Amino acid sequence: MNLDLEKTLEKHNVKPTAMRLLVLQFLLTEKAAMSLTDLENHFDRSDRTTLFRTLKTFAEKEIVHKIDDGTGVTKYALCEEDCHCEIETDLHVHFHCKICNETICFPENKIPYINLPDGFIADDVSLTVTGICNKCNKSL
Repeated sequence: MNLDLEKTLEKHNVKPTAMRLLVLQFLLTEKAAMSLTDLENHFDRSDRTTLFRTLKTFAEKEIVHKIDDGTGVTKYALCEEDCHCEIETDLHVHFHCKICNETICFPENKIPYINLPDGFIADDVSLTVTGICNKCNKSL
C-alpha cells in the first residue's frame, strides 16, 4: 500500500487499517463528493458499517468534510491540506449538478464570514450552487 496514504492517516492520528487506506485512495481518485452508498457500490464486498465508521472517523479527524447538497443524502469529500473545517477560513462553495447528481467542491471559492447579531453562534455554514455541470452542459 502507498506509504503516502499511510502518512496522511498518521498525520491525522488515524490508524492506517486496510479499509481506511482503500477508502482514502478511492476518495483521492474521485473529483466529485461521495455518499456512503457510492462507497458501498464501489466496495461491494465491504460491510456498510465499516464504511460508515471509516467516513465518520475521517470527518472527525478532518480528513473529509460532510456536504449537505440539498439532496437529503450526506456526501463526503477530501479536505484541503491543513484544513480544520473552520467557518472563518476553510468553508467553501459546493456545486450540485441536477442532471448527473454529482456534487463538486470549489475550494478556491471560500464562503465569506457572516457577522451574526449578538447572541447567535454559528457552528456550520453551507453554500451549494445548483445547476448543470460542465460535463453535462457539453452533452446537451
